Amino acid sequence: MSDTLFTLNSKLNFNPIYNNIYISCKKIKKESIIEKIKYITKIHKVEGLSDSEKEALQEVSKKYKFRSNDYYLSLIDWNDPNDPIRNIIIPKEDELLDTRYTELDASAEHLYTVAKGLEHKYKDTALILYNDVCGGYCRFCFRKRLFIDDNDDVVNDLTEALKYIKEHKEIQNVLITGGDPLVAPGSKLIKLLDELAKIEHLDFIRIGTKMLAFNPRVFLNDTLLEGLERINKIKKIKIMGHFNHPNEITSTTKEVVDKLKSLGLNIYNQTPLIKNVNDSSETIAKLLKELNKLNIIPYYFFQMRPTAGNFSYAVPIKKGIEIINEAYASLPGLVKTARYVMSHKTGKIEIVGSYEDKVILKYHRAAKEEDANRILMFENKEDAYWLEDYL
Repeated sequence: MSDTLFTLNSKLNFNPIYNNIYISCKKIKKESIIEKIKYITKIHKVEGLSDSEKEALQEVSKKYKFRSNDYYLSLIDWNDPNDPIRNIIIPKEDELLDTRYTELDASAEHLYTVAKGLEHKYKDTALILYNDVCGGYCRFCFRKRLFIDDNDDVVNDLTEALKYIKEHKEIQNVLITGGDPLVAPGSKLIKLLDELAKIEHLDFIRIGTKMLAFNPRVFLNDTLLEGLERINKIKKIKIMGHFNHPNEITSTTKEVVDKLKSLGLNIYNQTPLIKNVNDSSETIAKLLKELNKLNIIPYYFFQMRPTAGNFSYAVPIKKGIEIINEAYASLPGLVKTARYVMSHKTGKIEIVGSYEDKVILKYHRAAKEEDANRILMFENKEDAYWLEDYL
């Protein structure tokens, strides 16, 4: 790798209330010269909200924590009360009114925890809960339990987790997630990747992150970039991105993605269907087109998990099928690579589609071998949001 890692010399088009925040970056040698992003964890410090809105949202953010940064908040059109970025990151009072969804661990991840910070649900895949913080807290997060003070699902010492992975040779890949692994120092993540790269029976390593949307500049770190390039030559690294809406893709995102691609990294995308964010065929089609321009591979559309506080963000499965079918009708085949799935406690169930008055589901990934490739058919209900709604 050459000394010059990245060149960026244009200001971002920020919302006026944040117009003093921009990337100050020319040629990056051994140390990146980048203005630090300011993180905001108190709802009353969000300048785009009125005083009455701040007051109304205090109780919500006490129960379900708020976190964002000035870069991401600058993408919001504060004159639009239904702005999609606003709906992703700013709390809503409806979260406290949710009586339909009550579980904090809606996919029963605790059933598959084999060591502190390690889950083994599918035979060939292990999942490391790397940390308990993200660049921002999506209001519909299915792991919001990690951000509650007394949570102990994440540990700093992954010795036992690594030992388990080494001993279980059926594991072919590891997903590092959280929280967001890219919030922690790059050197710490590289150390973990180095340890995983030594495990012969692993074919590849995945890193689940929304930082390409929340704060793409976090990738402009010499230690991180050099480590990713080096390790990717030993063990392939897949970046699993989380773009929910095309408005999250900025000029900064594009330049960072180009840099990561130049290092030989493949980038994928997954997103839930989210009410008042991407619940239209036009938005989904535009998102897929924008991802395609960046050579990011669409991987999954998720049905919203029934996690406490999430119901106001959920889209009925019947409507979800219609949205994706309509979006796909306008797109070429190479762009239509994402499966529509629900991450149920029994496995990853693909929502294949509907036929006459039936909805067709199929186990794409199964926790139990007897469920592998199992097909399910139910009445195509208008108000079904999860498997249990059909039973």
